[in-house]
Amino acid sequence: MSKLKPKLFSVMKGYTKAQFFKDFTAGIIVAIIAFPLSIALAIASGVAPERGLYTAIVAGFIISFLGGSRVQIGGPTGAFMVIVLGVIAEYGFEGLVIATFLAGIIMILFGLAKLGSVVKFIPYPIVTGFTTGIALVIFTSQVQDFFGMGITNLPGDFLGKWGAYFTHIGDINPVTLGIGALTLLILIFWPKISKKIPGTLVAIVVATALTYFLGLDIETIGSKYGVLASTLPAPSLPSITFDKIKTLLEPAFVIAFLGSVESLLSAVVSDGMIGSRHRSNMELVAQGVANIGSSVFGGIPATGAIARTVANIKNGGRTPIAGMTHAVVVLLMMLFLMPLVQHIPLSSLAAVLFMVAYNMSDLREFKTVLKSPLPDTVVLLTTFGLTVVVDLVVAIEIGLVMSMFLFMKRMSDVSDVSIKKLDFTEETKQETLHEPNQTLPQTQWGEGVQMYQINGPFFFGAAHKFVDAVKSTDNSIRHLIVGMKHVPAMDATAIHYFKSTLKTCESKKITLYITGLKSQPKEALEKAGVLEKIGPNRMFATIEEAVAQVKIEKS
Repeated sequence: MSKLKPKLFSVMKGYTKAQFFKDFTAGIIVAIIAFPLSIALAIASGVAPERGLYTAIVAGFIISFLGGSRVQIGGPTGAFMVIVLGVIAEYGFEGLVIATFLAGIIMILFGLAKLGSVVKFIPYPIVTGFTTGIALVIFTSQVQDFFGMGITNLPGDFLGKWGAYFTHIGDINPVTLGIGALTLLILIFWPKISKKIPGTLVAIVVATALTYFLGLDIETIGSKYGVLASTLPAPSLPSITFDKIKTLLEPAFVIAFLGSVESLLSAVVSDGMIGSRHRSNMELVAQGVANIGSSVFGGIPATGAIARTVANIKNGGRTPIAGMTHAVVVLLMMLFLMPLVQHIPLSSLAAVLFMVAYNMSDLREFKTVLKSPLPDTVVLLTTFGLTVVVDLVVAIEIGLVMSMFLFMKRMSDVSDVSIKKLDFTEETKQETLHEPNQTLPQTQWGEGVQMYQINGPFFFGAAHKFVDAVKSTDNSIRHLIVGMKHVPAMDATAIHYFKSTLKTCESKKITLYITGLKSQPKEALEKAGVLEKIGPNRMFATIEEAVAQVKIEKS
C-alpha cells in the first residue's frame, strides 16, 4: 500500500552536502530547460506566456515538496494543451481556472481513496492513442508560427487548420522559416555536441540574438503579447457557483485523469532509471494540491513532466530538492529576464514545440500497438482519430468504453461451462459446451447425475453460459454437481443467475451440489443467501466428496 507521506521527508535522512550540490546543479539545468518550454506551452494553450511560468513555479515547487517521487519535475505539459484550448474556447480563462481547481480536488480524492495503482491500469492503446493524437494537434497548432503565414482567422479544428495552411502556402515568410529551421536544427544536433548545456537554451539564445541584433522583421513574444508580467500575481479565485461546478465537472475530470496518468507514468519511468519506488497515492495528492495552487495563482493545469524529470536524473538530481530548486530558479529568471524574453521569436518556440510533439508521439510504440490484435488496434486508432478530429474528452470516453467491452468479450471467451464425466477409474475428460441445446452425455457410473465445471471468472459476460447449460439439462437428471474450483471471482450478475439456476433446479426437481468454492465466490454467495438455500450438506471441497454423497442419496 502506498504511504501518504511525502518522499522529501524520507530521503532527507542521511542527506549529504555532495548530494545537495548535485541536486542544486540539476535544478538549475532543468529550470533553464523549463523556462522557455513553459512559455511555449502557455502560448500553445491559448493563454499569456507568463501563465506557463506561474505554473512551473507554484505547481513545480508543490509537486516536489509534497510528491511521492524522489525526482519528479512538475509543470505545464503538452498533454494539457488540447483540453486547455477547448475549455478556454468554451468557458473562457475563468472557466479554466475553476476546472483546474476542481481537478486538483479530484486528484486529492483519488490519492486519499488509494487509487494510485488503479489509474496505472488504463489500457495502453488508449494512452498511446491520445498522446500521439495530442502530439499531432500540437504540431498542427505551431505550423503557422513556424512558417510565419500570418493567418488572421485560423480555424480551431484540425482539418480546418490544414485547409487554411494549404490555402496560404504562398504566404510563408522565408525569414521566419529560416529562424525556426535554425532553432530546430540546433535542437536536433546540439545533444551530439554537448549533453551538459541544454540544447533548448542554446537554440533560443541563438535565435533571439540573431532576431534582435539583425533587426529581423518577424513576430516575437513582445510584438504579439506586449509587456509581460515579471512577478507572481496575488492569489485569487473567480466566483465558484454550483452551476459552474456542474458545467465544468467534465473537463475537470479529464484534467484530473490526464494529470494522474502522466504523473504516474513519469514516476514509473524515473523509478526504473534510479532504482527507486514512488508512492503513487501521495503523488496524486501532491498533484492535486499543485493544481489547486496553480489555479489560485493564475496558472494552467500541471503534472509530472517526463522529459524534464529525465533531464533532472541525467544531471544528478536524486531528491525533491532538485525539483524545488528548479521552481525557485524559474522564479528568479522570471523576475530578472522577462524584458529579454519579449525578443524571443515565435518561430523558435514553435520549433521547441515541434520537438515536444515528436518526443511525445513515440512513433515506435504507436507502430508496435498497430501490430497488436485487431481489437486493440481499433481502440488505438479510434482514440487517436477522435483526439485529433473531435476532442480529447470524447476520445477518452469512447476509448474507455471500447476497452471495457473488449475486456468483457475476452473474459467471456476464457470463461466456459464444461461437462465433466464422473468416472474416477480413468483420467477425467472434459468436453466444452458450445451449444446450449447440445445433447448431454450420461455419466458412466449412474443414471440421472450430471456435472458442470465452471472455468474462469464467473461474471456478467459469461454467466449466461451457465444458465443456458442448466436449462438445457436432460429431464432425466436428478442430481447436478457444479464444480467451481477454477472460479477465482464472481459478480452480482453471476449471483443473480445462480439464484435463477436454483429455481430451475427446483422446478425440475434436481438436487444441486457445489464443490471447490474459493473464498470470494463463497463469501458472495453466502451474503446473497444462496448457500443457505443450497444447504451446508450440499457443499463439498472436492468432486469425489460430492459424488460419494450422491451415491449415498441414490442408494
